Amino acid sequence: MPDMSPVAVKVPHGAHHIAPDIHGQNFYAIDRQFQDLMSLYMEPGARSAITPHFDRLGALAGGRLDALAMVADKHPPVLQPRDRFGRDEDWIDYHPSYREMEKIAFEDFGMHAMSHRAGVLGMTAPADPLVKYAITYLFVQGEFGLMCPVSVSDTSNFILKRYGSEPLKKLLLDRLLSQDPAVMLKGTQFMTEKAGGSDVGAIETEAERVGMGADGIERWKLHGQKWFCSHADADVALLLARPRGAAAGTKGLGMFALPRRLEDGTRNSYRIVRLKDKLGTRSMASGEIVLEGATAYLVGDVNLGFKQMMEQVNLSRLSHGVRAASMMRRCLNEALAAARGRRAFGRATADYPLMRRQLMKIMLPTEQALSMFAYSADAMGRADKGDKHAANLLRILTPVYKFRACRDNIPVASAALEVRGGIGYIEEWATARLVRDAQIGTLWEGTSNINALDVVQRAVGKAGGHKTLSAALKAKYEASGSLPGQYKGLLGATLDRVERFVEAVAADPKQEKRSRLAAGALYHATTAALMAWEGATLGAQGGDARRLLLSRLVIEHRLSPQDPLALGDSPWEQEAMDLLLSDAPVPLARAAALVA
Repeated sequence: MPDMSPVAVKVPHGAHHIAPDIHGQNFYAIDRQFQDLMSLYMEPGARSAITPHFDRLGALAGGRLDALAMVADKHPPVLQPRDRFGRDEDWIDYHPSYREMEKIAFEDFGMHAMSHRAGVLGMTAPADPLVKYAITYLFVQGEFGLMCPVSVSDTSNFILKRYGSEPLKKLLLDRLLSQDPAVMLKGTQFMTEKAGGSDVGAIETEAERVGMGADGIERWKLHGQKWFCSHADADVALLLARPRGAAAGTKGLGMFALPRRLEDGTRNSYRIVRLKDKLGTRSMASGEIVLEGATAYLVGDVNLGFKQMMEQVNLSRLSHGVRAASMMRRCLNEALAAARGRRAFGRATADYPLMRRQLMKIMLPTEQALSMFAYSADAMGRADKGDKHAANLLRILTPVYKFRACRDNIPVASAALEVRGGIGYIEEWATARLVRDAQIGTLWEGTSNINALDVVQRAVGKAGGHKTLSAALKAKYEASGSLPGQYKGLLGATLDRVERFVEAVAADPKQEKRSRLAAGALYHATTAALMAWEGATLGAQGGDARRLLLSRLVIEHRLSPQDPLALGDSPWEQEAMDLLLSDAPVPLARAAALVA
């Protein structure tokens, strides 16, 4: 007789209901806005030569690098304080995933060296800042923590090249710029102390002069502690210390290069006493350092250490803005994948009005940060070639960018997590790590308050940078024959209003409390002008004019009065949202009609 027993039926486990993420995709290939801006700002020949490397790194960022970052985040570095004989030979153990990421960054792409010498990625000259920061932008979408060691190595090289004596450069620089792991030195900077974080002048570390060596290098002994040392076991650390008898405050600080090991290979006299248990950037080692008469080399003028260090800080601030732009791009792409791939109540969640609004709140700051990256890097490239106007422009762009983009990164990451829902909170998904890592941008290289004060009191109040910036932006978009005249008028009126506001805040000490508002207004006005020019120019070339729509949204939602209880709808905004949430290019005629 046939078997009449019930047949076991497999019940679907339901995994097909879970929206995909973007792991496995090429982060360069899917980023049309980044590609478009590189076509606008980068010289065609240079872009053609570097594009294969962008594509290769985009594939790594979305694939192998992303997988390594997930593992390294779960296996943070471990400090080994002593060897088996009880000697204070402290060292840090890293997971193999972190070491492989280091290889990609330092050996394969030469991210620490590309802006200082020819030969990296086959380039016949040092990389233009646009190239360097574009590489940063793609890399950070896969891994954020390692960018601290990469960036401080890069900026340390800059300072040593500019201020180091010839004998000091001979000792250190070739190895700091090498991609060969057998000889390579990695750099960092140690600034923060228990007494001095933002208040650098309160630093307590003392420097005792030893004298000039036979090699022409001036040596000192350092005594003290450094409280928050990222890339704690770097081969060379730049730091500030006060020579004995020097004046108080920042004027009394000198800059020194602290080697991990001395020329004979022996350990220098300082110890890593603890690693920080951090909220984010867990793949990278941050620690506390005790200096016990450690040998250090004087860098530059002993009386100008703070001024020299601030150049490194400003370079790091710009890098932080780019890193925030990168992380927001990852957040936006993750949010779009989740919203389009998840169905609820019979529809994709991306089709619901509240979700559409939430996606726009992620998209707008993401695109603002991208425009600031391209424009700031372009200004740096021109400044490096001796353009004083570009140097003045960069002076105000840097703290403005660092201030606002790093702040925007936090709500953007939180919103992207919420779009994915409960599983976004689970550490198996990138969104949880993005939320944790986003917090550090408002702390490293100056808090939001410090950067806002730098904008208002120095860049505006002392240097008049707001006028330089406003004039440069107007010259850029007013020359466009593709922007509607009515919209040019709105942009000009907006820039004038912001210029008057920040000038008034800078002129009145009682208005210091509005410094953050002033710095944010400069950022929004700048990005509105840039995106208008970018969208109109791309659209006139037959490409995507969507950035023009984003420009109008910045003015409407960041720089114009709003009644939060008004119920009226804005027809142009609904149409703009439809266009922006679609992948199809936006024709210039349609974008121009909506903003006019």
